[in-house]
Amino acid sequence: MIVTGTLHPYLVALSILVASFASYTALDLGGQVAAARGLARRVWLVGAAVIMGGGIWSMHFIGMLAFVMPIPMSYDIGLTTLSLLVAIFVTGGGFYVISRQSVSPRRLALSGTFMGLGIAAMHYTGMAAMRGNAELSYDGPFVALSLVIAIGASTAALGLAFRTTDHRQKLAAAVVMGLAISGMHYTAMRAAIFAARGPVHEAQVNASFGQTSLALAVAGITFVILVFASTASLSEQKRAEEALRQARADLARVNRVTTVAELTASLAHEVSQPVSAAVINGNACLRWLAADTPNLEEARAAASRMVKDGTRAAEIIGRIRLLFNKGSPQRELVDVNEVIREIIILLRVELERYSVYVRPELAADLPQVMGDRVQLQQVMLNLINNSIDAMKDVGGSRELAIKSRRAEDEQLMVSVSDTGAGLPLEQADHIFDAFFTTKPHGTGMGLSISRSIVESHSGRLWAADNSPRGASFHLLLPTKVAAHE
Repeated sequence: MIVTGTLHPYLVALSILVASFASYTALDLGGQVAAARGLARRVWLVGAAVIMGGGIWSMHFIGMLAFVMPIPMSYDIGLTTLSLLVAIFVTGGGFYVISRQSVSPRRLALSGTFMGLGIAAMHYTGMAAMRGNAELSYDGPFVALSLVIAIGASTAALGLAFRTTDHRQKLAAAVVMGLAISGMHYTAMRAAIFAARGPVHEAQVNASFGQTSLALAVAGITFVILVFASTASLSEQKRAEEALRQARADLARVNRVTTVAELTASLAHEVSQPVSAAVINGNACLRWLAADTPNLEEARAAASRMVKDGTRAAEIIGRIRLLFNKGSPQRELVDVNEVIREIIILLRVELERYSVYVRPELAADLPQVMGDRVQLQQVMLNLINNSIDAMKDVGGSRELAIKSRRAEDEQLMVSVSDTGAGLPLEQADHIFDAFFTTKPHGTGMGLSISRSIVESHSGRLWAADNSPRGASFHLLLPTKVAAHE
């Protein structure tokens, strides 16, 4: 006698929710596997396998409990445990293969097939664990369909696990994976045919209350484990983000120090001018005072000039010290025009050495931006210094145009244009890549760091050809939105 069961709708919904939550957590842990190295990588890999495999098994078991039969059913503990271990093993194997770099589509397909067949083995092992007064057989076409769904879902899961970073994209992928995993399970359940060995007694038909309690217990334990794993992953992400932020800050400081070190001779000359002037005015003051009839007016004027020269030297040294500063970024209202003027003064000797004519066109009504003054100085220092390098070996006029103006959407734009060698088409897309440089002795970090600084200020930095010759760099900065770290 063929007996048919019914599906408990709430437990079916619970099983899909468990599958989706487990998929999201596994995607989250997959990102940690891809980023980690050594022992940490293996730990996250085991965690991802346990979460994904355990989540699939939990969904499967809750789905089994959602299937209410008109005869009492129980489960063999040994085969049920084996089905859990199979799920974890095949998931771990698939994750291990796909987490390696340069995974080919062929390897992805093979890994998805291995994992899909393993999940199917988990399901049918769990089905074999069912104990009741009935013979179990299967409908071949539905078994084949369940295998196809299992392999497809596994391949998609592996493909997404180490390539999905955006949270919304990850959430959508988790829902799709949860539905696919659940679809495989319920397709396989449809393939099951139960033939009762004896008469079915109505008094035995309802065992659903106990099954519901067990399903809720399994789901509860699963959710606790998933929440714990998600919390651990979130903590690791925050730690990694902080380490990355500190590394970027240290790298930016090294870039500043390197750039300033390259300009040591020019900066020494820049400082020596006001110091020498101060010495000359100091000697003049002494002569006026040592005269037979001291000329206090001339002495006072010489002393005033000496104070101005000393102040000018102190300001130059102060600007240089700021660029060497190792402190954390300090967000404040910054006058971008003032930053541009400071860097022009700092590079004045370099500009004069290579006969570069500077044409600043700075808008008078430019609003301030919320940002780190030293970082914005570094960006302008890199851009202007790059323009000087691009023009110093080029014949003809050398002109550096620096413009600032208001832009749309409460933003301001700064453009730095030169008449240098320009940007070759094949290099235009790579100049902001780390370690890419067109200079014989360049580090390839200046523009990369500048772009990361501008983006941390919620802005944008890009390059373009400058007609008829040279290159232009443009940066947009918001004037209303606070920059993020």
